Amino acid sequence: MSQTDPELLLQELGGWDWDLCRRELPAVLPQLLSMYQESEDWTEHIRVLRILTEMFLPHISLADLEQTFFSKVLPKTLQLFDNLMYELSSEVKGLTSQNTELCSTVRNLLQTMVQLLETLTGCVRYVCTLQECVPLESIRTLPSSVLYVIKNTFTHCKDSESVYCGHLHLISDLLQAMFKETYSLQKQLMELLDMISMGSASTEDNITDMVSVIHTVLEICSVISNMDHALHANTWKFIIKQSLKHHSLLQCHLKHSDILSGLCKDTLLSFQSCLQLAEQMKMSEIQEGTDLRLFQKTVKLCRFFANSLVHYTKLHQLFLQIYSTFPPSLYAPEISEVHRDEISRVFLVALDPLINQLLPFSPFMEQVLSEKLGLPPEQQLPQCLVLITIMDKLSSQPEEVQALWNTGKSLSLFSALFFSFQQCSGELSLPVRLPEVISTGQPAVPITLYHYVCVHLCSFIASTLPSHFPQLEHALLDAVLGSSMITSLLAMDSWCFLARYGTAELCAHHVVVVAHLIKSWPSDCYQVSALGVLLRRMLFLMAPDHQVEFAHKFLPEEEENLAVWQHISLKALNPDLRKRVACQLCVAGLAQCRRWLNSRRALGELRPVNTALSVLLAAYNFAGDTLEAELQASILGVLGQFWTFLQAKQVSDAPCLQQTLCLLLQLLGFFIQALDTQLITQVFALQSSLFQLDPPDHVRLAMVDFLSSMGKVSIPQEAQRQVVPQLSCLFASLLADQTWLIHQHALEAFTHFAEETSHEDVVPQCLNSEETKNKVVSFLAKMRQVEETTEARTERMKQERITCSAQFMKMAGELESTGEPLAKRACHPPSEEQYKSAVGTMEAAVEAVKLLLGKGSPPAWLAVKLEALHTAIAILRDSVR
Repeated sequence: MSQTDPELLLQELGGWDWDLCRRELPAVLPQLLSMYQESEDWTEHIRVLRILTEMFLPHISLADLEQTFFSKVLPKTLQLFDNLMYELSSEVKGLTSQNTELCSTVRNLLQTMVQLLETLTGCVRYVCTLQECVPLESIRTLPSSVLYVIKNTFTHCKDSESVYCGHLHLISDLLQAMFKETYSLQKQLMELLDMISMGSASTEDNITDMVSVIHTVLEICSVISNMDHALHANTWKFIIKQSLKHHSLLQCHLKHSDILSGLCKDTLLSFQSCLQLAEQMKMSEIQEGTDLRLFQKTVKLCRFFANSLVHYTKLHQLFLQIYSTFPPSLYAPEISEVHRDEISRVFLVALDPLINQLLPFSPFMEQVLSEKLGLPPEQQLPQCLVLITIMDKLSSQPEEVQALWNTGKSLSLFSALFFSFQQCSGELSLPVRLPEVISTGQPAVPITLYHYVCVHLCSFIASTLPSHFPQLEHALLDAVLGSSMITSLLAMDSWCFLARYGTAELCAHHVVVVAHLIKSWPSDCYQVSALGVLLRRMLFLMAPDHQVEFAHKFLPEEEENLAVWQHISLKALNPDLRKRVACQLCVAGLAQCRRWLNSRRALGELRPVNTALSVLLAAYNFAGDTLEAELQASILGVLGQFWTFLQAKQVSDAPCLQQTLCLLLQLLGFFIQALDTQLITQVFALQSSLFQLDPPDHVRLAMVDFLSSMGKVSIPQEAQRQVVPQLSCLFASLLADQTWLIHQHALEAFTHFAEETSHEDVVPQCLNSEETKNKVVSFLAKMRQVEETTEARTERMKQERITCSAQFMKMAGELESTGEPLAKRACHPPSEEQYKSAVGTMEAAVEAVKLLLGKGSPPAWLAVKLEALHTAIAILRDSVR
């Protein structure tokens, strides 16, 4: 065919059939390509492109497609696309409904864009029909060019509201058509790319091209995330499928972190959409219709994303983020139980198998067990639940996987759980509840977080390999000795389970180890109290013959062993052994007390005396009925000697004497009906004097317990004049105490006293104010105080968590600094600012006391305290003259 006018050529081509196009291809194709490259008219561009793709593309062999067609056509197509986009962005700035000419121009541009997209879709569709496997080098230019168009077109649709500035209604039909055609183009391209064949001998260019394709599709995912659920899911399916299909070739080239981040981000966004929809339905009380269908679709999308994470390891952070906003988290929105169950059943269940996939991988373990996670408060409970989930799954894993988690480089799984549990103070206090199947075949019931963790931890301990016991024992002991009481209790419960579940020999070994630890530590350490509780519980679990061996190993008659026996409940022993041990303890304890009473009574030597008194208390608590009358009389006689020298001021200033007083008060409770007039008078005189000096809480609690037992006593006539006013004054003061624990115990003690006492006239004397009377009446009537709302309680728990966390961090820091002693700092004279600060504090305290005096009557001890302060200030004044 000879050269001819372009327009005439195009007109002539319109009448050609299939065979004619095939025969004339070598002559006509160069002319058409030249026309296409030189044309500046959009309409002609589209017209020529359609002729090329519809009439001549089918006659080009697959091997020649790239060189003959795509490399020459597609660059000019992208130029046309960019020009159309530029014109659109320029023209829409002045778009209004009144400007019909401009509106027509914009619509023509959009229509041209739709035609371009249709033409590209046809082009891709044709290539899909060629053969089952398509070599990438045969269509190298096509994927990148089409993806460029798809990405920018979707971006234009996504930004349409801002681009068209409120005039979207003028062109919405064409924008919708453009979106649908782009959707079709992407779908067709995904089908084609799925046919791409890449063998192990693929060239570097092929690998680079496929990596570029996947990364571009990943960028498209971020554009379409909120546009269409199905499109979004299918796009991610393509990325994951191609990444796995060509894994061996692409693994070193793909941006895995970007893929992971994108998946996690989209999962989180979809999950938050679920919660928002559920919250809206809860507030509107509408449980069906469009919102429900959208909710169900979004939950399924969440499930898809979760399943898509199977082959990636960034699950930990995603898990924490999801569960931090889902019940029972304190930070979760309020949604109905039905919607919560559906989210759990459809979406969250898909996360569970992911952990199975990741358990063997060391990087996942290191991330989960890291000591430097630095999690925010809302992610502490999710972290605890992650660890529980791992524990539940670990027993079915090979030994090497169990060893990875239990004996790893960082924290063991045991230690990590105790640490995480300690951070959940708010959830434990509320408490939050989690579903758990208590009995086989029964439905799950809600149980407290403590119960839930304890059940799963004990189950894990039961499956722990013996070779991992050192890590388990280390974690248990560390938790028992820690600063968190509830974590210490969890460790004790778990340890006692181990003692019951394990062998009798293991239990006996642990009891002996704990006993030696108690002997080796100073008795005033709070850790010794925790070890004492553990020892007391574990002795009940020992085999009888091992209890006998324990008594031989730690002979009760030897004073060095009293520190151990003071913590033990003799009820754990068989009757014969109990009687013998109780007698031996009392003899040893009496000897220790007499030795100190007959010496110079130095306070520095009082610690073993307090231990001896504790042992006497343990003997009376658990075996008092086995003690002979003569021995009991000796004990009472020794106790009476202590009251002859105790002075209120000395007790107030010496913590060791405070402990002595508390033990003496508890012991006197056992002899309450045998106390003579002199001893009763001494006891109440000391308590009354001491109360005026504002004793600490533990002393007040000991006083409360003693007063409770006074209901059994008939106060001698000669002592009533002195004792009764002191008794009523002490009760009145304790009932008005502002510390809730002391106040509660005082209410219980007073009720007990009032029910038993024969001195009925004393009861009203203890109620010296209307406020106290009302509180006692409310307590007796079991009236509940004004209840805190769930929301208020939750908020308070959040604030208390912050306070507790700060305190735990402070205590942990102090424990870590117990290595080498710090060098003494040079002494510098105090600055003027320090003096100003100290005096300012004194002035503020004086003003505070003034305000309190203006609000009501002061306590009886205030005058004494002010007098002492007056004397101290006079001494200070004299020292600066």
